[in-house]
Amino acid sequence: MPGGGGALKRAASPKPISPPPLRRKADTTVKKTVATSFFTPASKKKPEPITWRIHDTLIVGKFSPEASQDKKQGSEKPRVAAFDFDSTLVSTASGKKFALSSADWKWWHESVPSKLQKLNSDSYHVTIISNQKPITLKKDKNGNDSKSLTNFKERVSAVMKSLGIPLSVYAATEDDEYRKPRAGMWREFLDDQDLDVTGIDAAESIFVGDAAGRPNDHSSGDRGFAANANLPFKTPEEFFFDAAPEPVVESFNPSLYLQPDAVDDAPAFSRKSPLELVIFSGSPAAGKSTFYWEYLKPLDYERVNQDILKTRPKCIKVAKEHLAAKRSVVVDNTNADVATRAEWIGVAKELNVPIRCIYFSASPAICKHNNAVRAANTSLNPESRKSLPGIAFGDFGRRFKEPTLDEGFQDVIRVDFRFRGDVEARKLWGQHYV
Repeated sequence: MPGGGGALKRAASPKPISPPPLRRKADTTVKKTVATSFFTPASKKKPEPITWRIHDTLIVGKFSPEASQDKKQGSEKPRVAAFDFDSTLVSTASGKKFALSSADWKWWHESVPSKLQKLNSDSYHVTIISNQKPITLKKDKNGNDSKSLTNFKERVSAVMKSLGIPLSVYAATEDDEYRKPRAGMWREFLDDQDLDVTGIDAAESIFVGDAAGRPNDHSSGDRGFAANANLPFKTPEEFFFDAAPEPVVESFNPSLYLQPDAVDDAPAFSRKSPLELVIFSGSPAAGKSTFYWEYLKPLDYERVNQDILKTRPKCIKVAKEHLAAKRSVVVDNTNADVATRAEWIGVAKELNVPIRCIYFSASPAICKHNNAVRAANTSLNPESRKSLPGIAFGDFGRRFKEPTLDEGFQDVIRVDFRFRGDVEARKLWGQHYV
């Protein structure tokens, strides 16, 4: 075909030639150890020296330096040196009460690091046990840790790395079983280290903290924690400076209010009339309901309680119905002031029945202790009462007037608080909670 052969014989166009690839320089910012680690199977990688976990409301951190060795056990029981964190091991570099940032810290005293390193070399288990309620464990909108949690972890991590010894930290973020003086953090530590299995040499162990109940201390929580954990206690001054113990403001000691089973000195209560109205008067958590169930329920008194019925008018209505049906009634409320009690005295006069008063004299310290105990122990909280806020006790204290016969009562029986219960119940109640 004319011209066709010429087209077939035409040389093909040459392909574009790419320039030779450039030789890339090695990235000098990547360390050899990082590159090696990247290609190392996960099963053969070395664990991170600092690990963190959240257990309910508790923050747990653990620092395991590469050069550290397991504690020597031998035939002797392990020893523990436990410390509060703020104002015990560290203080703020800024001088503020609370750290302004993760870098705002310094040693509480220059002797702190060497003392802790010496404890480690002497085979002590060293740990930090700290209340950190300002920390929130809620994630931000992007799913990241809160700033307060990040700052705390960075601050503690810096302390751990500076010390260079195996060290764990337990931080309570809520007012629950973990918050000192309650022993939840201590139990968690013992479990993590298997020391609940081996036991520890408690006499040779120590807990050091600044909340010691001294006149200028914010609380006696650290001293109470040591008592709950059965550990000897020292203040930072006593431990790091060998200072003499300072006077302690007398604080609430639950052991003074434990009633042995063999002794029954509860005030006698018996009917004075076939039909009568009895009202309680006393602080929230003073033991009123327990007294009813133990002493008045067996005598067939009906209970009227405002926590259940919600309003005083409903309480009065139900009480009148019981009394009209010839059933004696106990009003299990705080009945703090004369005016409130006068309403019940009016009911008694209207129905022509005698009225008696049982006054529960428990101090605010006892009541706050009872409140914390029952919230933390279901076995001591048969009615599933929730923890009351501090305002409940403050409001009662402002309104309270001790009841007297002059108000119109047939008698006023005073009940001084003593805790009754079996061995396990006394053990639980006898710990420090607030």
